[in-house]
Amino acid sequence: MSFVERALAVRRWQSNGKRAPHKPLLLLFALAQFQREGDTPIVYSAVESRLAALVKEFGPPNPTGLHYPFHHLTSDGLWTVTTRDGGPSPGPSPAKLRDSGARGCFAPDVADELRRHPEVLVQAAHALLDANFPESLHEDLCEAIGLDLHQADSPRLRQAPLRRRDPGFRRAVLRAYEYTCAFCGYEGRLDDSSTVGLDAAHIRWFAFDGPDVVDNGLCLCSLHHVLFDKGVLTLTEDHRIDVTEAFVGRTPNTRVQVHSLAGRRIDAPRQGLAAAHLSWHRTQVFRGSGTAA
Repeated sequence: MSFVERALAVRRWQSNGKRAPHKPLLLLFALAQFQREGDTPIVYSAVESRLAALVKEFGPPNPTGLHYPFHHLTSDGLWTVTTRDGGPSPGPSPAKLRDSGARGCFAPDVADELRRHPEVLVQAAHALLDANFPESLHEDLCEAIGLDLHQADSPRLRQAPLRRRDPGFRRAVLRAYEYTCAFCGYEGRLDDSSTVGLDAAHIRWFAFDGPDVVDNGLCLCSLHHVLFDKGVLTLTEDHRIDVTEAFVGRTPNTRVQVHSLAGRRIDAPRQGLAAAHLSWHRTQVFRGSGTAA
């Protein structure tokens, strides 16, 4: 198998649709480092806090086991860990990883493939992003880890998606909400024809088996789409907007655009919204307790 296929086949903990993106995040972090510095080993103690911050920002609410992938990724044959003395990985304990000077890097065959075929790095990054995160988060995640997706990139190098998106999804969702943001009421067109600044957002992410159907869709403006995917906003069972208490915004405009939405009931499409998808978003994306009544 190619590195891209092996990266997508990495074993991840799964249970009833719960998110556990720890290994994909470490792989993306390591790809970014390889892009900048080649196969220089990554010392655990030097990146521990950065890896934890990535999981907290882009992982599920209240993530656990932030340190697990540094050791456990070795079982997938892509990653090796040694101590400062050249010994094997000391195991998943963060204290032992720190004390032993543990350092990780891609396995020799993977590093060789990435050196000989730089385009594979970008292809693998695209595939990991598509398989684990909504597109609205890709740019922020790449910026956080310093990954350049345009380096050696070409449309011909993109990995074919594991599932094909329905090209009619966006049109059906926007039509169901009458081309208006379900959260703030924004609607806009360019020259009274094409819509501008409106997206069809998945409630349950496409990467986590969210279907391209209207009862899993929201018409959202670009701002509220990102806030929804980052877990700032969610919807209750009775379709009221909830705003996480973790969100901080001090300007009057921010209060209008975000805080004032708390408790507002949206006009759902006639098809309704699937309760299971709403529940998935509240448990797997939303950042903790909210402020809505």
